[in-house]
Amino acid sequence: MSDFWTLLRATTPARIGLGRAGTGLTTQAVLEAGAAHALARDAVHLPLDVPSIVADLRELDLGEPTVIASAAPDRATYLTRPDLGRTPAPGVLDELRSSGQCDLAIVVADGLSATAVTTHAVSLLAELLPLLDAATAVAAPVVATQARVALGDHIGAALGARLVLVLIGERPGLSSSDSLGAYLTWQPRPGVLDSRRNCVSNIRPPAGLDHATAARTLAALVAGARQLEATGVSLKAGAFGRPEIEFDQKGTHR
Repeated sequence: MSDFWTLLRATTPARIGLGRAGTGLTTQAVLEAGAAHALARDAVHLPLDVPSIVADLRELDLGEPTVIASAAPDRATYLTRPDLGRTPAPGVLDELRSSGQCDLAIVVADGLSATAVTTHAVSLLAELLPLLDAATAVAAPVVATQARVALGDHIGAALGARLVLVLIGERPGLSSSDSLGAYLTWQPRPGVLDSRRNCVSNIRPPAGLDHATAARTLAALVAGARQLEATGVSLKAGAFGRPEIEFDQKGTHR
């Protein structure tokens, strides 16, 4: 029986076949769960290393990154007041360097796992940018702290962006403390519904989606969004990252 579970455990990060010590778990299983819980807590509470992220973003030659904060004044408030993480702090949008309308705004946000952002965000962008159409005008990146996804709507609107891509740390689990999410929204503006976004989730090689695959999917979604002039339920990524645009019987998109 132990050999059976050993083989299965090698195929998944899920906690299966943990065994028993009397009426409880084995000491090893308890210690492993405690360590995973500690990693998840660290991911939530550790601050984003902003200078390091900014330095790495400069290497992408997209322009000088801007750092802004949400209306949440600290981490404790951010965790208990999600609404404040969705709105910018007073006056911070004035710092954005807008040179008119752009095709794509990129926001790198700490979210609920700074670990994920530090580990994956810049590497994902390095894979994505060469896949975009050469005519795509990409704004200088924005680093957002104490941020939720909807903060990107305010940023995209301030930059006059047709699309905003928010790379954000996802809520950690006991087997995934470094998972990155990518949210794409057409015509970002305050109040956009979540149903109008596309999400590529669980970007965290080697256990989750690798950077190259995620980049291909996002590039296809960007191309599809520009063709359809919409994101969300109207647009979906099909097999091999190709966008499938759904049409109703009259030939109009839905």
